[in-house]
Amino acid sequence: MKAILSADKNWGIGYKNKLLVSIPSDMKFFRQTTTGRVVVMGRKTLESFPGGLPLKNRTNIVLTGNRGYSVKDAVIVHTYDELREELKKYDTDDVYVIGGESVYRMLLPECDTVLVTKIDRAFQADTFFPDLDTMDEWEMTEEGEEQTCFDLEFRFTKYERR
Repeated sequence: MKAILSADKNWGIGYKNKLLVSIPSDMKFFRQTTTGRVVVMGRKTLESFPGGLPLKNRTNIVLTGNRGYSVKDAVIVHTYDELREELKKYDTDDVYVIGGESVYRMLLPECDTVLVTKIDRAFQADTFFPDLDTMDEWEMTEEGEEQTCFDLEFRFTKYERR
């Protein structure tokens, strides 16, 4: 299983249920990486998408404690155990955790790869991803060239479990 995200200098990933910033090449990378795959998210992440609708051309698995929650074209699970059962149906190499913070934290121990678009700026954030640079079990194995979008500098990076 993999995780995919963009994070600022402080590993901030969102504010008020929105991404910190929208970078077109990051969005394109996300689309190319996850299309045809399985994406796992929490309810609030799903609701942050346009129209609150699942992502097209992917299997969307949504974890929520709300037993009455349903959404067209998504698989809804309510507990970690239900999620584990559902994930057995898929090749783990095709599963991407896409947020939010609590889902990332819950599933990070099961991930072997984390794809991070690292943005070289600190934003106001209220949700965060664990700082992989301070965790002995994670190592940055790829770091792309610095890119610029308007006045933002960022890099595509890959972390792998040691």
